[in-house]
Amino acid sequence: MDTRNRHGEQGTVPFRSSRFFCVGSKWYFTTREGFDSGPFASRDRAEIGLRRFLHVVELLPDDVALH
Repeated sequence: MDTRNRHGEQGTVPFRSSRFFCVGSKWYFTTREGFDSGPFASRDRAEIGLRRFLHVVELLPDDVALH
């Protein structure tokens, strides 16, 4: 777990869990919005999937909400 403050955070660092989890032999990632994506064949593949997801989110206009 990362115990450093993120940019803009002050005070005690909140609890953070891994974005990656395994069910059976399949890997998934979860987003802050509560979206789970997968299954992936390996954690490496799930990490690639998360990077792709974050890249797409960066391309969205600022007025698009992901709730």
